[in-house]
Amino acid sequence: MQEIATETAVTEPGAAAPAASGLRAQVQTLERRLRQRDDQRRAMLHIMGDLNEFNKRLANRRKAMLHILADYEQDRRRLARQTERLDNSRRALLHILQDSHNDTLRLEASRKAMIHIMGDLRETTVEMQQREQELRDKQEQLVQAGKLATLGELTTGVAHELNNPLNNTGLFVGNAIDLIELGVMDEEQITRELRHALQQVRKATEIISHLRTFGRAAPVSREPISVKQVIDRALALMREQLRLRQIEVVVDLGSEETVVMANPIQLEQVFINLLTNARDAVADSPRKAIRISSSVGPATVEVAFADSGPGIPPGLEQRIFDPFFTTKDVGKGTGLGLSITYGIVKEHGGTISVVSRPGEGATFLIHLPLATQLRGEP
Repeated sequence: MQEIATETAVTEPGAAAPAASGLRAQVQTLERRLRQRDDQRRAMLHIMGDLNEFNKRLANRRKAMLHILADYEQDRRRLARQTERLDNSRRALLHILQDSHNDTLRLEASRKAMIHIMGDLRETTVEMQQREQELRDKQEQLVQAGKLATLGELTTGVAHELNNPLNNTGLFVGNAIDLIELGVMDEEQITRELRHALQQVRKATEIISHLRTFGRAAPVSREPISVKQVIDRALALMREQLRLRQIEVVVDLGSEETVVMANPIQLEQVFINLLTNARDAVADSPRKAIRISSSVGPATVEVAFADSGPGIPPGLEQRIFDPFFTTKDVGKGTGLGLSITYGIVKEHGGTISVVSRPGEGATFLIHLPLATQLRGEP
């Protein structure tokens, strides 16, 4: 400005006015440019401010986008895990459906097999029932054969027992005939002789009736019977045999009347078989004795048949109840007596066992339920 002023000062006076106007124009131009530059600078500042604000907003948006991307990545991973679990579940479901189908097939096969098994079981049951009936018939035949064998052994003793009433009958009838032939018309005495003869006939009839009853097939029915009465009936058939062999028989049944629910014929056969077994056991003993005793418990009665024989060899206590097993010599036993006895006692809900020591005899123990227990009474 000083240079311009200096130049203006040395300028000629005539040229001062145009120079001043030109200078003012330049100054105005320069000021205008400065103002434009200031406006541009301010606009630039505004732009820079807006750009900074935009950068901030862009940074915020970038951060928000990063968060969104992170959430998206987590969602994607979560979705991938869920997809994997869904695939596993789908595969598991397929396996379950396949197993269910296989189970259905196996169940159908099992149902068909069960139908066949039920049919076979039904046929087997019918066949078993037939076999049981056949076995029951065979057992009854075996029991009957045992009774017939026992009757064969009893024939001699019974014949002797029948001789007594027959001889007595003949004697009493002969006395009555003699009185009539001698003309002794004592009706009271003749009647008395005839009554005695009738008593002997009744006695013989009872013996024969007893044999017939024992010999016929026993019915399957059971009834309350006295153990003492059955033992007395068995002894009645065996008494003559025991007497001829000089065997002492001691009976100790007590005073109490013991009642069991049984078949009287079958139970009598049990006692006769045991008496026969004891009779044979004491055949070669120095002292020949049989003892029959009983004791009553809360629910059962125990009947014991003890003999003074040599006893049972060790190890044979259980085998003696097997069918056709016998320790007797060939031709002296069938091996059926104790087997039949065991079967009858078992059918009556009882048990039979033997206690024996070599040289001290044998004792057969029979346990039978009391009739009151079978009826359910206290």
